[in-house]
Amino acid sequence: MACSTRGVYLKRRARHWWLLACALGLFGTQTRAEPRPQPRTMPQRPVDAGKADVSLDYGATPVRVGGMRCVEQPPQAFLIRTNWFNNGAVGAAMAQQAVRYRTEKYGFFRGFGRAEWNPHPPGFYAVATTFMGLPLQVHKRIVPALKCVEQALKDGPGHLVYTARGVGGIRYHNTYHGGEVSNHVYGIAMDIDSDVNTCCGCVGTWNQHPLCRKKTSNVYDRTALPATWVKTFERFGFYWLGHDAMQDTMHFEFLGDPDKSIAP
Repeated sequence: MACSTRGVYLKRRARHWWLLACALGLFGTQTRAEPRPQPRTMPQRPVDAGKADVSLDYGATPVRVGGMRCVEQPPQAFLIRTNWFNNGAVGAAMAQQAVRYRTEKYGFFRGFGRAEWNPHPPGFYAVATTFMGLPLQVHKRIVPALKCVEQALKDGPGHLVYTARGVGGIRYHNTYHGGEVSNHVYGIAMDIDSDVNTCCGCVGTWNQHPLCRKKTSNVYDRTALPATWVKTFERFGFYWLGHDAMQDTMHFEFLGDPDKSIAP
């Protein structure tokens, strides 16, 4: 992402973030961003990982996969995009930390971070796997956590109350504008049933979904996903963007520590 706003219309907050990020050196060479989905508004309040906004369901039945114990963990606060905005220098530092962390752990995506932090792009680490019987590609380091979610859903009521019909994982182009990079490019995000799980804060046709026109303060009124699915994902380090101002209810991203997903 080049540090220039020429020829690009940015709302005031987006422009502020763009310039601040450039000043901190978050971006490198220029890369092309696809038109959607992109944030329509910026989040308004910080999120304290592991507390009310993420609704963690600790204390549930322990989960084991392949003889290993699944470790419950919250998302890491510096990786939650809400915490980067309207949080001054602290938020900007978190955003910079997040770029370096994702590069080191998951790969270098051109335009964000530095190649010396990781010599390979995220796609180098992508693997084919399945989730609830559906094929997808994600970064190999999040597969254990994803399998923990899957097993927990099968062990509990999750598989009875909702059936996923389609999932999407890694992408090879950035779908965010305004100086951000989507976690899909790192292979650590997945979308579930985009036709019924809305993104009412996104631009383009995404916010034209009938559920987005409902007058409600409950995000679950804008999605087909039940709360038990969200809580199950969040037990194992995933963050639901339904909590975000974008209300991207199809989208889960792994923000935990991939080295702590499983244990003997």
